[in-house]
Amino acid sequence: MLRLGVLVSGGGTNLQAIIDGITSGRIRDAQISVVISNRKDAYALTRAGENGIKALCISPGDFEDRSSYEQAMSQALSDAGAELVVLAGFLVVLSEGFVKSFEGRMINVHPSLIPSFCGKGCYGLKVHEMALQRGVKVTGATVHFVDAGCDTGPIIMQRAVEVKRGDTPEL
Repeated sequence: MLRLGVLVSGGGTNLQAIIDGITSGRIRDAQISVVISNRKDAYALTRAGENGIKALCISPGDFEDRSSYEQAMSQALSDAGAELVVLAGFLVVLSEGFVKSFEGRMINVHPSLIPSFCGKGCYGLKVHEMALQRGVKVTGATVHFVDAGCDTGPIIMQRAVEVKRGDTPEL
């Protein structure tokens, strides 16, 4: 059984998709051992709690420096036995050292078909707003390994969806 540590910042729709995938059996031989948010008010923490998953808030503002923050994150992931770290709408840029410590064991869910609408400043609803503003006919999501760059790691999988007339960033 692969133990997942899921890092989140907001509402947790990606987290919920992972929970639903595990519950339905579409994601096999995996369990979420911990959910960590950088924001105390992240609804993702509520989603985790409602599903019996350990939920923690580890906020950068509670630490003297980035190194101390990332050390606390690393310790929490280790304590939970996380074997794979999933960035599921996590909006904190992690240091190269932190990323290297999870090399080959950290993936990101990005809300576009990389290489479109990715990199610095491209996250969450902003990505969908950019896609609609550009007038693309197809968009989608990418799961990729995390490396020291921003959305530059090797792509694991992508799924495309048609952009329909009347679509909004929220839908």
